[in-house]
Amino acid sequence: MKKKESSMNVSVDVAWKSLNKHGEELCGDKVEVLKTGDSEIVILADGMGSGVKANILATLTSKILATMYLEGAPIEACVETIAKTLPVCKVREVAYATFSILQIFHNGDAYLVEFDNPSCVFVRDGKVVDYPYEERVIEDKVIHLYRFKVQLNDCFVLMSDGVIYAGVGELLNFGWTWDSMAEYTLKCTKETLSASRLAAMLSKACDDLYGQKPGDDTTVAVTRVIERRIVNLFTGPPTQKEDDERVVKDFMRGEGRKVVCGGTSANIVARILHKDIVTSLNYADPNVPPTASIDGLDLVTEGVLTLGKALNLLRRYEQDEFDEAFFDELDAENGAAKLAKLIIEECTELNMFVGKAVNTAHQNSNLPFDLSIRMNLVDQLKECAEHIGKNVNVKYY
Repeated sequence: MKKKESSMNVSVDVAWKSLNKHGEELCGDKVEVLKTGDSEIVILADGMGSGVKANILATLTSKILATMYLEGAPIEACVETIAKTLPVCKVREVAYATFSILQIFHNGDAYLVEFDNPSCVFVRDGKVVDYPYEERVIEDKVIHLYRFKVQLNDCFVLMSDGVIYAGVGELLNFGWTWDSMAEYTLKCTKETLSASRLAAMLSKACDDLYGQKPGDDTTVAVTRVIERRIVNLFTGPPTQKEDDERVVKDFMRGEGRKVVCGGTSANIVARILHKDIVTSLNYADPNVPPTASIDGLDLVTEGVLTLGKALNLLRRYEQDEFDEAFFDELDAENGAAKLAKLIIEECTELNMFVGKAVNTAHQNSNLPFDLSIRMNLVDQLKECAEHIGKNVNVKYY
């Protein structure tokens, strides 16, 4: 693969999955994902022990690191603050929380800091790669610092130590070693490049090794380096009919995938572009209306029902309810699954073009004010997509 120059403009695809220690309601690991003007940052903190105490320690650590990093504080100041805030355990003589921080700049520069977490698994061009690191002692803590340039399709897996202890006393005498974890990660990257699918596969492997009873909080955070991917979604007719042409021109002008949700919206696009609508006869799922196709567009679906079902899938993903069965649903041949899959796996930026004409079929007469179900769905879709790390722009007509 041709190496990109420093002018490259990369994005990242981040997903993580946590298993709580068996019998615990709270996880002692915490992942934070931050966006700055020129970079994206992934922080994984692991609080010592399990349950409430570990959860508080991990949350404190990740929040301190996140706040200080966003303020531009150097790593020395961050570690110093954590060292002074979280005391050392008197019994084990180790810090109360460990952490990994991965920062990837849009120009391809990257920076990784590790304190007592297992090393990051780094996959490039079908191989697990070792990077040289600088060792620093800050506040009596040994920190590993890495600086490097990323390439497209690079994959990083940050993990808590529950990952490499998976299987201890169950299937394996000494647990899953870092090498076996790295080898399994490499195998998974040959099957999928989606961060969310990789996180689900690695988490399931750990869960299986623990016999579905994790002996420790276990978290994997997968970061992939990808190109910027734009999805443009048009739904709902404009308030003024004379704006039909303007919304279609705006919608078609930009780069990226083109999706239309709603029969009226599809008719507007077909009329302005002088194209035919071809309705699919494939009723793969009787609960989801069939899709259609318009030449030059990537996906044409029905409106409110499809948006609602796509939103349900996105909500489950947002709430960490994704496993192999979830991805089987995401791969289904229906409009809702296709839309959700586009947003979860093939989108860094979602541009929504929303007509505000109220469809009388979508109004609820019990409400004291005029509320379109579609507008409500658009608001929820925007909020959910932002929560899962997408940049969302909405333009109303």
